[in-house]
Amino acid sequence: MRAIVYYLVTWFGLSFLCIACHGQAPSRQPTHSSLEKSGPIGGGCDGCELMFVGMPSRINPVDTSRGWKGANRKLLVTGTIYQLDGRTPAPDVVLYYWHTDHTGRYTPAEGMDPQASRHGTLRGWVKTDATGHYSIYTNRPAHYPDRAEPEHIHVSVKEPNIPNEYYIDDVVFDDDPLVIEARKKRPFVNRGGSGLVRIVLSGKLQIAERDIVLGLNIDNYPQRAKSLRTSGLPIGEDSPSFIPFHVWGPDKGTTACPVCKYGRYHGILYFVGNHPNWPEIRQWLGFLEQESGARGQYLKVYFIYGNATEHNAASRNAMLALLGWELGLKHVALTVVPSLEDLKTEVHLNKINPALANTFIIYQHRRIVDKFVELTPTARNFNAICAALNRTQSSYFDLPTPMHD
Repeated sequence: MRAIVYYLVTWFGLSFLCIACHGQAPSRQPTHSSLEKSGPIGGGCDGCELMFVGMPSRINPVDTSRGWKGANRKLLVTGTIYQLDGRTPAPDVVLYYWHTDHTGRYTPAEGMDPQASRHGTLRGWVKTDATGHYSIYTNRPAHYPDRAEPEHIHVSVKEPNIPNEYYIDDVVFDDDPLVIEARKKRPFVNRGGSGLVRIVLSGKLQIAERDIVLGLNIDNYPQRAKSLRTSGLPIGEDSPSFIPFHVWGPDKGTTACPVCKYGRYHGILYFVGNHPNWPEIRQWLGFLEQESGARGQYLKVYFIYGNATEHNAASRNAMLALLGWELGLKHVALTVVPSLEDLKTEVHLNKINPALANTFIIYQHRRIVDKFVELTPTARNFNAICAALNRTQSSYFDLPTPMHD
């Protein structure tokens, strides 16, 4: 009888509270401390100063390199640059890029300024518009002749209110077979967020979205004040692979990795650790079930329960299975890990704080695009989740990905 009451209360509450997903997200603007004195922002950069050699007086949000012409593999690199919070667009940021040609070399052009010749002719600049957006039309770079590095595009940044330029992680491609080995040799730092992009296709045009979070993992950057409620990787990083046990949902009985199997579109990872509030969890699951059903293939939702104080796995799994049945869940997966710091399942890579009531991670094409901590199930917070999904929806959701061997 209690389960029926919970179900009815949740259903009627959601019908009243989540009529539309157009509410404003709660304010989460970070504060900044004074600049550290240990060196230039970014820690210095060999060659970044060349961004000023030949820089045009007027820079547009869209640039087309010489590599766009001809029969090369045409590539569009596009995205939004955000402030350190990962949500506020950053206008008037200059992005300088350079990369190899189809031979894998930085071939200079005739009459090119000798100072910039080592960057080759395939170089250019964009300046973000009022929405923080930029686009670069070029060709996909080739490997170095010795194949010592994966295909990559170098990028440096000049912010309007930062005294010096700094470099961010190169743009590299997830379908490049050299990426995995390169990552083993030298783990990516994710300066400015993850530089690993995932290609979608518009005919023969390859499209790569590379959003940038200013200051993320940048040495000596003015830091935001640390929060006592920190949980989860920063916005802009890739959501890591991990293998929870699926108690309820499409992958029931397996340890399918959520972001590996369903990383193409939006996903929500709803983590609960050592302090579950089951009435609130029921309300959240009801809302997320409704939202996932409405968005269809474009949203997958996973509840990850990792209470380290519960040691009876069979009892815990039975409880979650009963919960899925009582709520009639068809779209939300209920999964479990021994704890949110468990090494075997690799859930620890998410860096979730198990002492907090909950953590919501929203990813898109595997990249973390928003996150929320300790949310209560209210209309305002339901709308905050909806608004985050709407704001970060890709313009290229419906385009296919390349076929891989």
